[in-house]
Amino acid sequence: MSKSASEQAVSYLARREHSALELNRKLAKAGFEEIEIEQSLAELQQAGLQSDERFAESFVNSRINRGYGSIRIRMELKERGVAADIITDTLQQADTDWFALASEVRRKRFGEQNPEDFKSRAKQQRFLQYRGFTHDEITESFNVTDDEK
Repeated sequence: MSKSASEQAVSYLARREHSALELNRKLAKAGFEEIEIEQSLAELQQAGLQSDERFAESFVNSRINRGYGSIRIRMELKERGVAADIITDTLQQADTDWFALASEVRRKRFGEQNPEDFKSRAKQQRFLQYRGFTHDEITESFNVTDDEK
């Protein structure tokens, strides 16, 4: 006997939070009909088993702990189908000092010393930009003095 779309979705959710779009894609790939997928997702949301808000909160915390900035987190959530207002609310609730995080990520990756030359500084800036930090956060990460650490 094969699983229903709801049962399959619950088994995905048992492993980790998923956005509605992620579940939709996984269930479609597993061969379920679009109408069955939509009904199952609606039931799961009604029952509180699937929540884009909860997914976003979990995702944001996970990415912050891994040293990612708000720009990258926002982009990744958008790719996973989370609504812009949920993304904005979740990032605001995260209450993270993005400047401190950028400095910490830079020091962890490149050491305590500021870069010696333009080439090294540019490399560090590209790395932080890739991680999703803003221009101001990146610039400030180079301005932290020894007594502020």
